[in-house]
Amino acid sequence: MKAKRQQEILRIIQEQEVETQDQLLAELRDRGVQSTQATISRDIKELHLIKELTGHGTYRYAVSERKVSLNVAGRLRTIFKEGVTSFDVAQNIVVIKTMPGLASAACAAIDGMDIDGLVGSLAGDDTALLIMRTSESAMEFSDEIHKMLQ
Repeated sequence: MKAKRQQEILRIIQEQEVETQDQLLAELRDRGVQSTQATISRDIKELHLIKELTGHGTYRYAVSERKVSLNVAGRLRTIFKEGVTSFDVAQNIVVIKTMPGLASAACAAIDGMDIDGLVGSLAGDDTALLIMRTSESAMEFSDEIHKMLQ
């Protein structure tokens, strides 16, 4: 329910200029999503929505790109610290071993970041493969993983 509501909030603020929580709440109700103002307020914080100035001298809700990136980076660190058991580099491939079931979460977090040289990732149950553009970028990212685990 929460994920659906938050997804709908993001859709609403992309489609129209929403200035207040009351407007957002009314639009959610029009779309069949029941909620309270307090819940909407928590959603706004969790989604890292900010108010930005429009060309008409009014304000509207928008997603803060900076905070989203920081949030993903924080999640990545948490996933790594809690779930990564080892990692290694083989030419342009970084292999990450995780606790069972955490490899796809690690890949999802990594895919959400802007990592230079990352071509793509592939996850199994406890192993993630990161394909980097060059051996050098694989080594650099391996160094970053090492720092995250400390």
